[in-house]
Amino acid sequence: MVYGWIFGLLILVGVSLWFRVRLRRDTVSGVETTVSPLSLAVQELVATAGGVYLAIVALTSFLKLETPDKVTLLQASVDPLALTAIGLALVQPIVIRIYHKFKSSR
Repeated sequence: MVYGWIFGLLILVGVSLWFRVRLRRDTVSGVETTVSPLSLAVQELVATAGGVYLAIVALTSFLKLETPDKVTLLQASVDPLALTAIGLALVQPIVIRIYHKFKSSR
């Protein structure tokens, strides 16, 4: 019961802060937002993982492969195809860098 009140209070504070930031952002004129390198990296990661996910779904559908609906990872149930797509998107820049170093050393 106490956790419900704490959770509700945290939600209320979060929504209040969000509205205050939006109001402040709307009232300040002439200020442009800048894109940070972290936000660009997250955006590229999500875009790459989304493309890989669609390709994996198309491939498994075309080959009529059976995949489990959910996989439990650290007490969280996730879609195995999405987990694979995010894993491949995370590893991709490392593999590309190793490939380019190997290619340039020849």
